[in-house]
Amino acid sequence: MIELLQGREAQVVKTGEGGAVELACGKASLAGSVSQRACVFCGSRVVLYPIADALHVVHGPIGCAAYTWDIRGALSSGPQLHRNSFSTDLQEKDVIFGGEKKLEKALLELIEIYKPKAAFIYSTCIVGLIGDDVEAVCKSVEKLAGIPVIPVNSEGFKGTKKDGYKAACEAVYRLVGTGDISGIPPHSINILGDFNLAGETWIIRDYYKRMGIHVASCITGDARVDDIRRCHGAKLNLVQCSGSMTHLAKMMERDFGIPFKRVSYFGIEDMSAALYEAAKFFSDDPTIMDRAQDVVREEVSAIYPEIQKYREILRGKKAAIYVGGAFKAFSLVRALRLLDMETALVGSQTGDKDDYNELQQLCDPGTIIVDDSNPLELAKFCLEKDVDLFIGGVKERPIAYKLGIGFCDHNHERKEPLAGYVGMLNFAREVHRSVASPVWQLVPRRQKHSAKL
Repeated sequence: MIELLQGREAQVVKTGEGGAVELACGKASLAGSVSQRACVFCGSRVVLYPIADALHVVHGPIGCAAYTWDIRGALSSGPQLHRNSFSTDLQEKDVIFGGEKKLEKALLELIEIYKPKAAFIYSTCIVGLIGDDVEAVCKSVEKLAGIPVIPVNSEGFKGTKKDGYKAACEAVYRLVGTGDISGIPPHSINILGDFNLAGETWIIRDYYKRMGIHVASCITGDARVDDIRRCHGAKLNLVQCSGSMTHLAKMMERDFGIPFKRVSYFGIEDMSAALYEAAKFFSDDPTIMDRAQDVVREEVSAIYPEIQKYREILRGKKAAIYVGGAFKAFSLVRALRLLDMETALVGSQTGDKDDYNELQQLCDPGTIIVDDSNPLELAKFCLEKDVDLFIGGVKERPIAYKLGIGFCDHNHERKEPLAGYVGMLNFAREVHRSVASPVWQLVPRRQKHSAKL
């Protein structure tokens, strides 16, 4: 393998070399590594952002609000308030004298204009440094405005994006248990960690509806404050993005006795497993399992012939995967395997030891697994493995294009659904368009490769 920065060796492993190796993870990024991770504030912002009828106010410099403005492709079937980015725009004077009065004035003005159901107030690095009492301001405004005004303890310097997920869970949990649960049917679930990117939540909801299962709330895709307040009336939590929402699921299990299961809605195999998991849980009604089998049969038969055509073209091609959460990586490895493609490199920003152990068991021998990688490592591994496709997010796209490698966007900015059965077909089409494009034969790397052949 390539030479690594000193201190990074324990965070990279190649499968098949002496059995499973425990990967070092869950620690701060190495100084000088230029990690692909985002900050705590960004982590909390992307999780809470899709709550469409809430006010989202960034207490800090304008750059923090600009960086996260409309950051997800999260769609709403109603209010669009979440797509605005409000900021207190802290200046030098505010840093010296404090920004509490400015925050209170801004909140009262915004609540009066937009009439939100709740407000989330995000603390940034500078707020943590100057010591503004955001909690006190929120309590004061809540009494005056009569709506929940919730502080999000998301000072960016406190950790990594994963810590931001936890801050978001603790913030939204203040709403849970405050609403009336009458009228929620016995076969009901909450979908946690799906953010309705390109309308994916609507696709998943439809599957469960066809099975006879009621979705009480989706946290946070196309979410409404009132639905979150009564979500404790559901009987099961299905956690899609485990990195961002497991903490919330555990708190709900502790306080309300609601069990949770980790699922994934990416790929045929994992999508089917998610439906069957819910059907098994509601075993008191065997017709739910019957309907789940009908849904799977209908959906797979509709997409499989076209997927087979792409499989013939993509057979033997190699891919690199680098995503935020490791659970998404599992699904992508399986989805690529369905397309008869090899996974040469896979990694995540926030995976834990159990995730990486499972990845080692899932991947073929010789696959490189990385935790908290950086652009230089990713580029060198892609060249070493001579991959045909890079699957990642907005930060990985320039790496792929500079190397002359096809790219597939599987992050939260995308505008095309990749979840569900129709999402698997969209994924296969995008992979095919990217990998099979003739443009890659014109890049210097491929020309040298062809000359050697």
